[in-house]
Amino acid sequence: MPIQILPDPLVNQIAAGEVIERPASVIKELVENALDAGARQLWIDIERGGRELLRVRDDGAGIAAGELRLALARHATSKIGSFADLERVATLGFRGEALPSIASVARLRLVSRPAAQAVAAELECSDGDLVGPRPAAHPSGTTVEVRELFYNVPARRRFLRSEATEYQHILRMFTRLALSRFDVAFVLTHNRREQFALPAAAGRREREQRIARLVGADFMPQAVHVEHDHGGYRLEGWLGLPAQARAQPDRQYLFVNGRMVRDRLLGSAVRLGYQDVLHGGRHPAWVLYLTLDPLLVDVNAHPQKLELRFRDARTVHDFLFRTVERAHAAARPAADGPVPATAAALFAGVAEGGPDWRRPPEGYAPVHAQFMARAAATVAAELPLGHAIAQVHGIYILAQTPDGIVLVDMHAAHERILYERLKAAEPGGGGRQALLVPAIVETGPAEAELAEQQRAELEAAGLVVDRIGPTRLAIREVPAALAGQDVAAILHDALADLHAQAGTHPIVEHQNALLAGIACRSAVRAQRRLTLPEMDALLRDMERTERAGHCGHGRPTWVRLSLAELDRLFLRGR
Repeated sequence: MPIQILPDPLVNQIAAGEVIERPASVIKELVENALDAGARQLWIDIERGGRELLRVRDDGAGIAAGELRLALARHATSKIGSFADLERVATLGFRGEALPSIASVARLRLVSRPAAQAVAAELECSDGDLVGPRPAAHPSGTTVEVRELFYNVPARRRFLRSEATEYQHILRMFTRLALSRFDVAFVLTHNRREQFALPAAAGRREREQRIARLVGADFMPQAVHVEHDHGGYRLEGWLGLPAQARAQPDRQYLFVNGRMVRDRLLGSAVRLGYQDVLHGGRHPAWVLYLTLDPLLVDVNAHPQKLELRFRDARTVHDFLFRTVERAHAAARPAADGPVPATAAALFAGVAEGGPDWRRPPEGYAPVHAQFMARAAATVAAELPLGHAIAQVHGIYILAQTPDGIVLVDMHAAHERILYERLKAAEPGGGGRQALLVPAIVETGPAEAELAEQQRAELEAAGLVVDRIGPTRLAIREVPAALAGQDVAAILHDALADLHAQAGTHPIVEHQNALLAGIACRSAVRAQRRLTLPEMDALLRDMERTERAGHCGHGRPTWVRLSLAELDRLFLRGR
């Protein structure tokens, strides 16, 4: 064919193919327009999963009657007027394509009234034909009504899923939009039934209530609040504890200057901040808000504006990573800090189907009276994890605090302590201890070859190893934190980890993964009987250790039960 100018209806449908994937995409575009118009309350009505009706009404600035037709013209917008405006976009939409694109694939009705206009004006569009504007009754603000989406594009309509599936997509989009603006009230109805009525959330408590309603009631009790400013960047939000990690990344919400994004650079930075507290392919949960100068970010890098381009991507990445990492590092046991589990979860089902309380479990040993007396005498000391009073089933440490009790998983806790010590060891060898007599280890040829090839990796982990024969290795130095342990077993495990992880991690992650494996295998095992002084020493080490709330696999290391929770369990005072 010869080169030709495409007709406007076809141009609009091509644009619609970029931004209008399904009913949820329409909701996104219409709500963002309403927010840009200064709306403080939004009403969203859906019928049949959005296939038949999508209506968004707002109380924003409105559109003058003389500009209604312009609102449905391509590349017509009130949000930018020059290249300088494009450089520092502060609105959610600015291309002027949303309304004409929607109108090209649906029947659209637009009604609006600015506060200064006595009567509202109405405009209808179907098959590219505009009818209006004409007078209409409408409060101050705007309503956009979209019916029969893709009625004139049968191929696109066939790709729509069932009503339930499309409604789920709308719910996910509604969640992101409602989380992006706490200062705006949202009402959502589906098939004329109210699903959500979210008032504006001014304070932190109200914001957390909205998050709990939208993300899940179990998110907030298992999250820590983060707030940090540095170098013109600000991050605020909530980080889910590692124990709350999920099989899918379905609870990751990130907003930049109020815009919801799915940016790979930012997502990788936040995930990297979890690297020392979460392993095994699990996905952490977060709700985070990044604020920076609009001049430092280009929001025009993606048709749906979901991915961004930063002027200094490395600085943004490092700011996010360091902020998240420090938030987890600060999560040490504290008297009033977040706990990795709750009494309700811990004791669910105890009342029925539990063990016979009349028969002490096997291996039970009553705590000696002098230990109880010692704990009672010193319990007033301000130690977040209290004083040990017993070991339970050879696995848990039971400690008494001024306001309740604490249970500690001794293996998980010791694993975290060892891992942090191994990481903190000086690269120059200050964190290593030379063996008086080198430990000779017999291995297979493949293991010996791997040890020779990965000598630098092993040395970075604190193990100085020489190959002295085809199948013999000599261990000359070990990490000081592991002195006195079975160094041969530690070396075998380290080589197994190196073989499994070869080529799958960057250098630093590889070294940390190796240290994590060494710490896990070197930590105190279940059924190892500890004395009370040993238990207390472990508790004190936890209180001094960063990230002590979780082991390297994301499991919680301790749980606190307050006296009030214990009283509720035993119905005291009722």
